[in-house]
Amino acid sequence: MSDILLISGSLRTKSSNSALLRTAATVTPDGFRSVPYDGMGELPHFNPDDDHDPLPRAVLGLRQQIDTAAALLICTPEYAGALPGSFKNLLDWTVGGVEIGDKPTAWINVSANATNAANAHASLRYVLDYTDAAIVDGACAHLPVTPAMIDENGFITDGVVREGIRTSLAALCHRVPFAS
Repeated sequence: MSDILLISGSLRTKSSNSALLRTAATVTPDGFRSVPYDGMGELPHFNPDDDHDPLPRAVLGLRQQIDTAAALLICTPEYAGALPGSFKNLLDWTVGGVEIGDKPTAWINVSANATNAANAHASLRYVLDYTDAAIVDGACAHLPVTPAMIDENGFITDGVVREGIRTSLAALCHRVPFAS
């Protein structure tokens, strides 16, 4: 079974980004298992002077989860016209490692506002290109999510959005090489 690491760029408890990833875990294709990353709030502030062995425990955990995952699915909001600081901090910690290089990676944009979080996702592409992640364009999607689409348990109930998640995951999983 291959793991898809789900990374939310939001620390908010009722985040629509986290709701999308929670929902993704329920529609993951056969042969794959979705694994949520939940350590973003524990990462220390990035400092290049600390990017060496021994790494801080939270950074080591992040890099190990990326290393063992077959692919990454990211869902992040835009904050003040850019990536949220805590999520950019997570990305900064990936630059010094090699774990993300050539890793099939995609994102789903859930913004329902007029700008569609375009700046955040342009920045995300830029950073992921820098880390040599294998961006799967066919798996990247914009699926607007409103609070009314999220049930009391934090799952998306809208059928169109759920189908869009399935489609994105299928495209991402299709790019995962299988061991022979």
